[in-house]
Amino acid sequence: MHIETPKKKVAKSDKQLFEFLTDIKNFEELMPENIDKFEVLDEKTFKFALKGMPEIVLRLKDQYPHEKVVLGAASDKLPFTLTANITPLGDAESEVGLSFEGEFNAMMAMMIKGPITNFMETLSSNM
Repeated sequence: MHIETPKKKVAKSDKQLFEFLTDIKNFEELMPENIDKFEVLDEKTFKFALKGMPEIVLRLKDQYPHEKVVLGAASDKLPFTLTANITPLGDAESEVGLSFEGEFNAMMAMMIKGPITNFMETLSSNM
């Protein structure tokens, strides 16, 4: 299953945005209002829960300085990645697009597509 958000302009340079996204405690600022729990587990891992949803543990998997940050599920039960692609637009502005990639059965994909799309759009808007 592949989901992508429209690219969004951010009033930060590509370097600033990259540094913000690789410091995982900053993800608490990006979370939707209906967050039920947010906990940093270590410098690369955090878990969160939205009201009515199970807890999700995300780990910083890959980083390509100033252009890409890849988070992935810490559990192999539901393997997926959430990638932020950063494009510089100037000294104090950049563009970010989020993409989600996961392997789910058809039933699971149908159930989670809407909530994941809304979650990604919120993360993008809160940047």
